[in-house]
Amino acid sequence: MSQKLPQSEYLNRRQALAQKLPAGAVAIIVAAPTMVRNGDVDHAYRQDSQFYYMTGFAEPEAALLLRTAKDGSGDMESLVLCRQRDPAKEVWDGRRLGVEAAPEALQVNAARAIDELDAVLDEWLDGAEYAYYALVREDLSAWIGGSCQRLRAKQRQGAKAPSRLADVDEVINEMRLIKSPAEVEQMRLACDISARAHQHLMRTSQPGMMEYQLESHFTHACRMEGSQRLAYGTIVAGGDNANILHYVDNDQPLNDGDLVLIDAGCELDYYAADITRTFPVNGRFSEPQRKLYDIVVKALDAAIAVVQDGVPVNAMQQAAVQVITQGLVDLGILKGDVEELIKGEAYKPFYLHGVGHWLGMDVHDVGQYKVDGDWRQLRAGMVTTVEPGIYIAADTVGVDEQWLGIGIRVEDNILVTQDGHENMTRHVPVQADKIESLMQSAN
Repeated sequence: MSQKLPQSEYLNRRQALAQKLPAGAVAIIVAAPTMVRNGDVDHAYRQDSQFYYMTGFAEPEAALLLRTAKDGSGDMESLVLCRQRDPAKEVWDGRRLGVEAAPEALQVNAARAIDELDAVLDEWLDGAEYAYYALVREDLSAWIGGSCQRLRAKQRQGAKAPSRLADVDEVINEMRLIKSPAEVEQMRLACDISARAHQHLMRTSQPGMMEYQLESHFTHACRMEGSQRLAYGTIVAGGDNANILHYVDNDQPLNDGDLVLIDAGCELDYYAADITRTFPVNGRFSEPQRKLYDIVVKALDAAIAVVQDGVPVNAMQQAAVQVITQGLVDLGILKGDVEELIKGEAYKPFYLHGVGHWLGMDVHDVGQYKVDGDWRQLRAGMVTTVEPGIYIAADTVGVDEQWLGIGIRVEDNILVTQDGHENMTRHVPVQADKIESLMQSAN
């Protein structure tokens, strides 16, 4: 079941952020806006990841301000702006934390009403050397710009606007790359819930079902275990639909003899899982399907095997490409010298994406893959997906008919540890024999 991180986790993050900022800096982090779906109905609200990472506060119309001491002591002052209690509105829209309860509940120094944002910004930015905020947020840029303009207009009265503006996301993104023990445990829980849901789909699959029926089974299984929402739009792609990488229509029948590719993961207290499995709708791989599938699993194993502290992140892709190219040559789908084919990227029509991405509060999580032009090294506490695939669309020219219409991807979630790695999604069968055994035992 769902469990939330303790507030001490968010306090530690704010303190760590303050240590990374220069003296005399103010950081401003704001909540996600509500978004209209249609008419007078909003989309289901999901808090901004950066704001939640620093506060654990899920309400809209909120902001966090942090201020570092000008004397370089490292002392930090924190302030949350949030909605005031309003019994009349809470009847319609739900309970609010309120200004009075916020300091203790969120472990900040003080709280003010969000209606006072302009005045608070003027107070905090007056005399600050630096203002750190998310430069991509146009609404926040407007607020900061307005405050700086007002301060400059009062320059003769001694007011002083910040002389330097910087992107707070760059600092927080680097923090989020390395997961704390509490974050790792939360991600394990999200992976476990998602893994059991994937196993349920393998047991449930039958020819004649609709893609959306498997999707609904996945959603139900995750919600029944306490997941608040899915981490992204579920992909349930039967047959040739699997060759559309981000297929989300999920409205076609699952045919006897086809494979079905399912890319789905839940979110648990803002932490994502991201699992892909491909399996036969009827419980048994055909010979061509099995041959291609085994190559992809071998590529998965090879890419995971290189994961350890200090290894460049692109080593996973290199390992996967080597296996996939060799496998396609062995099957006669590609012809030529393997190394020359890799050099010429001859594999790309069949494997056209990277092997993985960072995973955390966002399914495609924050963090650079290169630093100063060089591939970043994996470090203990990072979490990455590993997801090789082979895709041969039904209309591919120059490929033997037996391979056409087959799309395969498998994906696991890998934690980098001090002594290697941990596969957090290992409980979902990936070997073809184990998948067939699980599926047939359910029928």
